[in-house]
Amino acid sequence: MRNCQNSNSAFFTVYGGGIGKISFRIKYEKDKKNICKGLTKGLRFAIISIVENDGPLRERQKEEKMTGRIHSFESFGTVDGPGIRFVIFLQGCPLRCQYCHNPDTWGVGGEEYSVQDVVQRAIRYKNYFGDKGGVTVTGGEPLLQIDFVIELFTALKAKGIHTCIDTSGIMFHPNDELSVEKHKQLLSVTDLVLLDIKHIDDEACKKLTGQSNANTLAFARFLSDNGTKIWIRQVLVPGITDGDEDLKKTRAFIDSLKTVEKVEVLPYHTMGTVKYEKLGMEYPLKDVAAPTKERVMNAKNILQR
Repeated sequence: MRNCQNSNSAFFTVYGGGIGKISFRIKYEKDKKNICKGLTKGLRFAIISIVENDGPLRERQKEEKMTGRIHSFESFGTVDGPGIRFVIFLQGCPLRCQYCHNPDTWGVGGEEYSVQDVVQRAIRYKNYFGDKGGVTVTGGEPLLQIDFVIELFTALKAKGIHTCIDTSGIMFHPNDELSVEKHKQLLSVTDLVLLDIKHIDDEACKKLTGQSNANTLAFARFLSDNGTKIWIRQVLVPGITDGDEDLKKTRAFIDSLKTVEKVEVLPYHTMGTVKYEKLGMEYPLKDVAAPTKERVMNAKNILQR
């Protein structure tokens, strides 16, 4: 390597490796220290243009090593998409669903993993999930880390693995060009979306989750318009989400979508209460019992017709 300069932008010429002469114009982005030292230590930089054999400039970007914050993994998931799934629980969520059974995923904690780390873990189980199963990313709210999910799914698709994401769609902002573009990138490497509709009524949704349902419903339309397969999920909470009128409104909304393959009714349960106790948190629905079989069947009759 030669022609190295101590500045925020430098020009390099590299020889060797059987590739001839390649020149790189590099913009150093993170640290103002010596660029050459930065390169050798793997600090963040972006290649903004490349000249090959003194030919025309070709714009390229070199991404830093992508990592994500992960809460946990499940090796043999059977309720998170088709077949047997390798399930990745990402950390972080902007919602505060009163029935959430994973409040420990709300914050920024978790362990940091690279895309390569996660792909290697998933590949170990490919013989088990085969062609009928695959990998599901859930949370928390996985699309808080949409760049990580895009790169992860890109790598998984390159290995022929079915990709599925379980999301509330809360991170989709239909009037934000960057958000729309990012979600288009995501859909290009996503086989199936499990979409959680928390509540069809906006005010009731705000009370239940702390957030409006506007982004969720907009994301559902976006998925439909882009031809993405959808499984709708409805958690059935007695006295909150099990009203017949609300269920009928949910069904009417589902009927407006073109790519819904399945509707799942998930009966509310209290198995997550122990986590609230460990975290020193009060469980909001401690006096709410699980729905009866009759109410579950009623919901299925309305939503799955």
